[in-house]
Amino acid sequence: MPRQSPSVPRRARNDLRQYDDLAHTWWDPFGPFCSLHWLARSRARLVPAAPPEGGRLLDVGCGGGLLAPHVHGYEHVGVDLSDAGLAVAADHGIEAVKADAADLPFDDASFDVVVAGEILEHVTDLDGTVAEALRVLRPGGTFVCDTINDTLLARIVLVTLGERVHGGPPPACHDPALFVDPRRLQRLCAAGGVDLDVHGIRPQPLRFAAFALGRRTTVEMVRTRSLATVYQGVGVKANAAS
Repeated sequence: MPRQSPSVPRRARNDLRQYDDLAHTWWDPFGPFCSLHWLARSRARLVPAAPPEGGRLLDVGCGGGLLAPHVHGYEHVGVDLSDAGLAVAADHGIEAVKADAADLPFDDASFDVVVAGEILEHVTDLDGTVAEALRVLRPGGTFVCDTINDTLLARIVLVTLGERVHGGPPPACHDPALFVDPRRLQRLCAAGGVDLDVHGIRPQPLRFAAFALGRRTTVEMVRTRSLATVYQGVGVKANAAS
């Protein structure tokens, strides 16, 4: 049966309220969001070093702010719809803003980096969310994302099986109907001026086994040729004259 704490209400799939239910566990390395820690560390490697004069980074769907320890030199702004998650993110140094990812309250070209980590598979307006992320990204700025592919294998690995094992997503966290085909994501990014390069990622098997046995608190995410489950994307927004 899926893992479900008796103190946590049962919610419909992709119900935003579950992030409020679990807000106290965001920074627990063995908690229900443990794999998001691994993904945040991996995602941060795609973020370019901040310029000497500093820069602005927008963290779309920032949750509890798990990206914060891994990026430095930026003014780190996070947007989310979970009040409880935003409070946790603010405690970790993020400028927390409550906003819909498809309707961002920022000027055009106002960020040097926009990161959309494990959020695109949760939004009902993917087109609007990607368009907004790229609207607020300056020309020459970097867009970084990771999400889940719209495949049968992803449904099996991350829903049917994943929700039943420690290190997988919380029960009912995902609605597979919202999983994102990388070709569609690349087309949306191209419309916003970003040529998105994608690659698959997965947990390093031996380290995941050690985690499952309680011998590690972190698991390295490694690249894989397959995009069939979780994949990352990175691209630079073209200049207007390009």
